[in-house]
Amino acid sequence: MSTTQRTPHTRQAEQVERSGPPAPWRSAGEHPADHPALRRTGRLPEPPVALPQPSVPVPQPSSAVPRPPSAIPRAAPDGPRAAPDASRAAPLSAAPNALRTAPPGAARPRAARPGGCPPAHPAHPAPPGLTVPSGVHGEAAPEEGDGARELREPERSKGQEPGRPEGSKEPKGQPFRLPEFYMPYPARLNPHLEEARRHTKEWARGMGMLEGSGVWDERDLDAHDYALLCAYTHPDCSAAELSLVTDWYVWVFFFDDHFLEVFKRPQDREGGKRYLDRLPAFMPMDLSAGMPEPANPVEAGLADLWARTVPDMSLDWRARFAESTENLLNESLWELSNINADRIANPVEYIEMRRKVGGAPWSAGLVEHATAEVPARVARSRPLLVLRDTFSDGVHLRNDLFSYQREVEDEGELSNGVLVLEKFLGCSTQESAEAVNDLLTSRLHQFENTVLTELGPLFAEFGLDPAECAAVLAYVKGLQDWQSGGHEWHMRSSRYMNGTDGTAASGFSASSATPAGSGGAPPLTRNGFPFLPVGLGTSAADLGLTTGRRIEAARARRFSHVPHQRVGPSLLPDFDMPFPLSLSPHLKASRRGTVEWCERMGMLGPQPGVPHSHVWDARRCADIDLPLCAAGIHPDASPEELDLSSHWLAWGTYGDDYYPVVFGRTRDFAGAKVCTDRLRDFMPLDSASTPVPLNALERGLADLWSRTAGPMEPEARQSFRTAIEDMLDSWLWELHNQALNRVPDPVDYIEMRRKTFGSDLTMSLCRLAHGRRVPPEVYRSGPMRSLENAAADYACLLNDVFSYQKEIEFEGEVHNGVLVVQDFFDCDYPTALGIVDDLMKGRMRQFQHVAQHELPVLYEDFGLDAETRGILDGYVHELENWLAGILNWHRGCVRYREEDLLGLLAPADPVGGPRGLGMSAARVGAPAAPLVQALAAPLVQAPTARLVPASASRHVPVSAIRR
Repeated sequence: MSTTQRTPHTRQAEQVERSGPPAPWRSAGEHPADHPALRRTGRLPEPPVALPQPSVPVPQPSSAVPRPPSAIPRAAPDGPRAAPDASRAAPLSAAPNALRTAPPGAARPRAARPGGCPPAHPAHPAPPGLTVPSGVHGEAAPEEGDGARELREPERSKGQEPGRPEGSKEPKGQPFRLPEFYMPYPARLNPHLEEARRHTKEWARGMGMLEGSGVWDERDLDAHDYALLCAYTHPDCSAAELSLVTDWYVWVFFFDDHFLEVFKRPQDREGGKRYLDRLPAFMPMDLSAGMPEPANPVEAGLADLWARTVPDMSLDWRARFAESTENLLNESLWELSNINADRIANPVEYIEMRRKVGGAPWSAGLVEHATAEVPARVARSRPLLVLRDTFSDGVHLRNDLFSYQREVEDEGELSNGVLVLEKFLGCSTQESAEAVNDLLTSRLHQFENTVLTELGPLFAEFGLDPAECAAVLAYVKGLQDWQSGGHEWHMRSSRYMNGTDGTAASGFSASSATPAGSGGAPPLTRNGFPFLPVGLGTSAADLGLTTGRRIEAARARRFSHVPHQRVGPSLLPDFDMPFPLSLSPHLKASRRGTVEWCERMGMLGPQPGVPHSHVWDARRCADIDLPLCAAGIHPDASPEELDLSSHWLAWGTYGDDYYPVVFGRTRDFAGAKVCTDRLRDFMPLDSASTPVPLNALERGLADLWSRTAGPMEPEARQSFRTAIEDMLDSWLWELHNQALNRVPDPVDYIEMRRKTFGSDLTMSLCRLAHGRRVPPEVYRSGPMRSLENAAADYACLLNDVFSYQKEIEFEGEVHNGVLVVQDFFDCDYPTALGIVDDLMKGRMRQFQHVAQHELPVLYEDFGLDAETRGILDGYVHELENWLAGILNWHRGCVRYREEDLLGLLAPADPVGGPRGLGMSAARVGAPAAPLVQALAAPLVQAPTARLVPASASRHVPVSAIRR
């Protein structure tokens, strides 16, 4: 940071030193950043990692102030917290070294890995795939009294939680040592901090949030010190902007406490719904439309903030920010139902739930306001959405690590990522903390990968001018600053387990940059090296500032997967499918009709002028047997409806096979982009004409679109087109990763897998008969999306389990859920399979929980009549058929067994040729299967070192589809 930037900070520090006795709210042992509300149930994007500016002596907190019990959603659907269930991992039918679940309280043993695996730490046996590095990470958590600190509780304020005597002092040992954080960006402090503090106090008083509000008084607001949080997370904005941002944070925290006192404590759900229904009226897109008269401080604050915030922003930003604000507020009503009380979420559910209630997506909107507005035409693109979501996950997971002791041990909270993984993996708290930090690091790596590999092509595709490109990059820098500043705020607040008790907190050097006499912990040595310099101006000497061995090993592992490794037949767990299978009586006719339709569309032969495009023939099409899948998904369909469903499945499966063979192996990403863009032209939203089809994909889509979308209402047609476009774009995402040989980040994989699998497309087919009888906003609601995502994830992971050998050994793929888990945990195949099996079971339990407990509340909230409720109950049954039908198809098609895969490598039998013993010579001249022909040429020209099945007669991997 430049000298001119440091000077105001230095002056401020000198004023603090000369100010004499602390302010009334800043008594000994009490820090302005210490307040319950600032860490509130994830309500706000909690701060991330950062190095404080060495020249800014910020007061160090020395005691914790308890937060008021805020109505945080408890966790999600995986049942009450209990000892690990010994029946969690289903037996693996073909795995002699299948995972055995440890008894309650013990960690699951790791299955043997080829080449050996790191030994488990003696103090904490490692769960599947979790290794405990030596040094700081491998040490056991301090015993009671060993490096423990006192948690000093000042006099309880109005919102303070009950449960501990006022003023009690209870020494507690840390439940785990903080892991080594990935911190690529230093933290900085905005020089306008004091001005923001003065302004926001006057503003809150003017809005009626202090004396007389029944929620806060001046002492509460001073203790919260939201200005300090905002000064760390928005270091470069002007004084006016910092004051505005701080006012927004004051407002959202006041709303949380106000809603708690007025509606949650009395369990007034009807009153809470009326209260929330009024708030959108204070966020008009056009200010000239006016607002209602505010009836309480929350409405008054929102009206004032909206009028001060939106004049300089576009209508698109206003709509996006209003939507994120409404989402954040409406979750409070959902919490009021206590639907998820005493339940711990599965990991995927937890990430999704945390984004809704944690507030980080909302904070990203304020970052955009404080830096530069993102151009509307790219704001909803995949790269920008990924940046927002990785930012949010990083903020929330980091907060979970710092707040575990307070949330889980002191408050009994179940909504914490460390607890979620501890329960899910059956491992120790230390190992779970390391796993959470690994996921946090993975999300930050995903953020960086998106910036470096996806933004450039995005700018070119949309033709952004230099100013627009600079705006996007300024927004990216703002998200980085929030991560760094948020971490620094956590490190300086005594609310959190951050090493301020004198115990070493690994992976950061904030304490070593703390000036003497500031009230903080004594300077620490850098990463255990006692001779490295510490103090002002020495941060560059901290070699561990940005990364560490564990972090870099994970990064290298992600890009070093060796394709086509011999893995043997796919191991299958005992799938627990609670729904019965029903099959359409029209299956036989649909089988014949589907092969004939594929022939008419040109899918069973090579495409004109496209090398290696003969990926299907009639035998291949019949073996895949997609009508079997459609017959299970739609058992009550008419013959025409069953044919339509079968043809959509055939078209999507053919396309998913065509892209990697034609574009992936040749790295023809430009050709894939052109192909994808042309396909969009065959899905008109009106009666516009379409181009002349040039290949089977275009011909098939044109036929299906006219048969399906024609009768739809305009909104339903747009939604259906979006589902298809998402699937097409996800095929490009796979090609991109394949070219980089990059195993995807776990969260990114799960979210993109729903699209590559075509989940939205096939679920849309289930909804076709609903017409306009169900309001579109019901399908967009949180419970309905949770229901559909849980079902989609179960089906996607089921497919990954069946197709493991096909994809890893024969295709050389990197997009398989079992492989993603292997890479993330650095574990072997059986161990990863056990984790995936557990996740599938968790998603199935969540599906059932949402259907039984959350949908009835949704019906009440929307005031749905009996007919609409019956339609939605029927939709749940259709999704049950969807799940049972997909499992049945995987078991029944000729596709995933080793003999099926090796059969594709063998020459096809000549029709009518001799069979039986001694007749193999008569088949020498038979042509190879078309898929093999398509793959053989590039492999012969560019042989690669790989392992192939010993029984295979050709060194040719078979590329098959993943559906």
